[in-house]
Amino acid sequence: MTTYFLIIAGFTLLLLGGEAVVRGAVSLAQRLGVSPLVVGLTIVGFGTSLPEMVVSVNAALVESPGLAVGNVIGSNIANMLLILGSAAIIAPIAVKPAAVRRDTAAMAGATLIYIGLGMTGLIVLWQGWVMLAVLSAYIGFTVWYDNKTNDAVAELHHEEAEEIGIIPFRTISICGIVAIGLFAVVVGAQWLVMGATSLAKDFGVPEEVIGLTVVAIGTSLPELATSIVAAYRGHSDVCVGNVLGSNIFNLFGITGVTALFAPLPFLDRIVGIDLWVLLGVTALLTVFMFGGIRVARPVGLAFVIGYIVYVAAQFMGFGGAMH
Repeated sequence: MTTYFLIIAGFTLLLLGGEAVVRGAVSLAQRLGVSPLVVGLTIVGFGTSLPEMVVSVNAALVESPGLAVGNVIGSNIANMLLILGSAAIIAPIAVKPAAVRRDTAAMAGATLIYIGLGMTGLIVLWQGWVMLAVLSAYIGFTVWYDNKTNDAVAELHHEEAEEIGIIPFRTISICGIVAIGLFAVVVGAQWLVMGATSLAKDFGVPEEVIGLTVVAIGTSLPELATSIVAAYRGHSDVCVGNVLGSNIFNLFGITGVTALFAPLPFLDRIVGIDLWVLLGVTALLTVFMFGGIRVARPVGLAFVIGYIVYVAAQFMGFGGAMH
């Protein structure tokens, strides 16, 4: 009973805390005159990945690095299949290839590098530093280039910032909301990791499986909530921007930071199955984005069903998930 309480309470705190941090940070940035482009690219992208970040670091600190590895891979698969699929069911997704080409290419490249490192069986400290340096350089270049050109890509990042509602309070109150949100995320992450590791023991499955499924879905809730609201408003291109940005942050930002605290091991079952699923889903999304192919409702439904099958397979012992 305690296990399920910790997981549900952890999810709730992560969702509410993550939402408070993102809305508060966007409101503060706009008060300080930061351009919507920078806000959309950095604060929204990093903010929605904050739950994954805190959960993964927490897992590494309590010597459950497998949970952190599963969380990143599982979150990216959930972003592409569950979140984009759900958004497409609400409103078909059509994007201009010019607006998403660069971020799609960056996501595909980051995925290939991540998979290559994962195939070696371990991501270590120096690789974490390199990942963070590459991510920082990419963000820096993107902000500089988009400010200079103000093209379709810049417009999409503007829309991402505008999609987040502004908090109509005084600056000091907004700072308080951000602080409370951060506290909620940290506590929620601790409870979720405790509940998830306990669940793995109860069911006799590796912690990676819980990371790939239960934890990944939970930490993806902020992206899911943001994307569903955006889809209802008819801003389906914002859903795509959120997913691409979040995936890049997950692969290099979260993995990079977590590797600073502990080496990240990749079990044979992760290398043999899950990295290939990640590669296949990323390749599929890349084809859609580069080809400007509309993600219609039936395709969205197929994405969601595919995700449900993937999660179910994890617990049915597919590929040796069960020990």
